[in-house]
Amino acid sequence: MSSTPKTINMIQAINLALDHAMEQDATVLALGEDIADKQGGGVFKCTAGLSAKYGTERVKSTPIAEQAIMGAAVGAALGGMRPVAEIMLMNFMTVGMDQLVNHAAKLRFMTGGQTHVPLTVRTATGAGFGTGGQHADYLESWFAHTAGMKVVAPSTPADAYGLMLSCIFDDDPCLFIENLPLYFVPGAPPVPGTRVPIGKAKVVREGRDVTVISYSRTMLEVNAVADELAKRDISVEVIDLRSISPLDMDTLRASVAKTRRAVVAHEAQVDFGVGAEIAARLQQDLFGQLLAPVGRVGAARSPVPFSKALEAAYLPTAERISAAILQTLA
Repeated sequence: MSSTPKTINMIQAINLALDHAMEQDATVLALGEDIADKQGGGVFKCTAGLSAKYGTERVKSTPIAEQAIMGAAVGAALGGMRPVAEIMLMNFMTVGMDQLVNHAAKLRFMTGGQTHVPLTVRTATGAGFGTGGQHADYLESWFAHTAGMKVVAPSTPADAYGLMLSCIFDDDPCLFIENLPLYFVPGAPPVPGTRVPIGKAKVVREGRDVTVISYSRTMLEVNAVADELAKRDISVEVIDLRSISPLDMDTLRASVAKTRRAVVAHEAQVDFGVGAEIAARLQQDLFGQLLAPVGRVGAARSPVPFSKALEAAYLPTAERISAAILQTLA
């Protein structure tokens, strides 16, 4: 008899969510480059074993053609299916943005709510592997800026599983962002069938002195900083957004109203980023209650460098996050 594993990584969690969704609903299908088992089960193995179980009509390897993948997925969604399209890396989303932004995201509005596009797009990104400026950008704010799109970015395997299920069974287009450095980080396994609501943040750690808001891979640095500052009797409340759009402002406001200080940290560039939107909303909603301006920490305004030394300097480090927290406390 097999037992439930004590830990699971994000690749396994995504695979499990796809498996459970396809088992539950025959209209769920997956398409993308090399995702079927004959082609290797996906470059990161997130779809390994699924074509053997469900057939290549439902787990379909495609040519290297992001426009074709996205166009076929939009058409399948309009035809009554629930497609999960894999765009191998987030930078390649630019090739298929027309179908996603100008068609999938807008059809509900342009038909007066009569047409829905239940499409999930999986894509991976993340600096740290020396993949350079065309393979590792974090571009979430582009899509969060698009009306009609939902954008999620899990930081744990359990949340990846639960958010994937929620995205697949949502009637609007969802962008599911996977971070390469998180793929192999172990975490608690999900409860089978449990969905994480889109648009609901999670208070990972309660604190009294400052609220730190983050998501995806940067949560690793934030949690490490919170542990270190606790040794200095600085109590950090940590919030994992999980969902970038819609944004759970109720949870954020409640936390920052308590601590009266906030820092937002993310891997994307600081300029015009998600942190800017959160800072603007918090300072509008809690004006007069804050004891310091909302701090922002993110990447430099630059393509992701190929050089290892420059790439390390580009990313928001634990040291930079800690410095931002201490500045708000000062």
